[in-house]
Amino acid sequence: MKKINLYISLGSKFLISFFLALSWAALSIWLSYSWYLDLSEVIGKPLSFLLIMGIAILPGFINSFLLASLLLDRRKPMSDLKSYPAVTVLIAAFNERDHIDLTIQALLNQKYDGDVEIIVIDDGSTDGTSEIVKTRCSNQIDLRCLTLPKNKGKANALNEGLRLSKYSLIITLDADSYLYRDALKNIVKQQMSGGSATAAVAGAVMVKNSRFSWLSRAQEWEYFQGITTVKRVQSMYSATLVAQGAFSIYTKKALLQLGGWPLTVGEDIVLTWGLLKLGYKVDYCESAIAFTVVPSSLGQLIKQRQRWARGMIEAFKAYPQLLSHRKYLILFIWWDFFFPLLDLTFTFAFIPGIILASFGHYWIVGPMTLALLPISVALNYVMYYRSSRLFLKMGLHVRSNYFGMLLYAFPFSLIVQPAAVYGYCVELLGLRKKWGTK
Repeated sequence: MKKINLYISLGSKFLISFFLALSWAALSIWLSYSWYLDLSEVIGKPLSFLLIMGIAILPGFINSFLLASLLLDRRKPMSDLKSYPAVTVLIAAFNERDHIDLTIQALLNQKYDGDVEIIVIDDGSTDGTSEIVKTRCSNQIDLRCLTLPKNKGKANALNEGLRLSKYSLIITLDADSYLYRDALKNIVKQQMSGGSATAAVAGAVMVKNSRFSWLSRAQEWEYFQGITTVKRVQSMYSATLVAQGAFSIYTKKALLQLGGWPLTVGEDIVLTWGLLKLGYKVDYCESAIAFTVVPSSLGQLIKQRQRWARGMIEAFKAYPQLLSHRKYLILFIWWDFFFPLLDLTFTFAFIPGIILASFGHYWIVGPMTLALLPISVALNYVMYYRSSRLFLKMGLHVRSNYFGMLLYAFPFSLIVQPAAVYGYCVELLGLRKKWGTK
């Protein structure tokens, strides 16, 4: 029997996904009405409405939209290019002597059929990072090391490298990130397939040090499922909101239009939103994989999530116009707009609600919150299926990490969401920014 491939336009996929998500939200509101009445007697109607929206309704809407979009997502494989353009790779490094040599070697191992210029910007390191790079420079024609006398942050370092760059395509790579097979070729193919309308493409970043600590084990699942899924769905609608500095490609023309990377804590998200504001598309390439070193201590992780949250507020402050921008993008911008509400609700309501529930008081966390489980389980299954299938295709395998999966499922949120709340607060209060390469 001949297989029939039903074509569904992108606009139809968006409307179907949005309708299903809206239907789930409507059902959730109807089911939660008695919960709302009971909770109102304890804390009042306005606060009850906000808590239920943040705990159940909005998360359910988001998960439903992601699930529907993933199920509808069908993409054609990328074709090889007849010729590959020259690229400049910028690596900002601050005290990375333990990683920089392997990062450069993994980059040199890439089988890329075009010229590659590598510029390492040592951002005031004190551990001898420059010496390691300069030893490499003596053996590599297109490898240069720019040594800055004082650490002024990643954005400043990348801008210094941009001034020296020769080529019209710019790739950023963290000094502790290692490119997997054909990552360079694949991200360039994705960039070129989008034409002049595409200003940037984010690569797929996975965790390298997943066995180092219990925190890195949890982050392996976060990167493998959560982050990659959101980027995949956003790119499906040409609305990727972050071309992360760890591994992304940009057109030099677009970078220069914005004056390079902004001197902010979240330079990559603010830059990406600037590109979107100019009308460019930002894409995502799931087959361009880089393995990076994630925070392995509690202090490092909290600081990182504070920076991420602060960067998002910086982006809203810089480009509030995106809240009324083009059709697909606007959903994801408003999605981010409600993230502080979700994190605030989790931190100041859901966590106390768990404590109350353990003593038999189910005002905040109770049977109704279990209604989120079916959609969450379905979404996580589809996310795992998609990501693991890609890994097999790329010659990788999913390592056994059940402990990390359990940590990511819930306890991990007890750390990252309160850290995000702190990040929102310090940015809204205008507290002093601490610059750093990472």
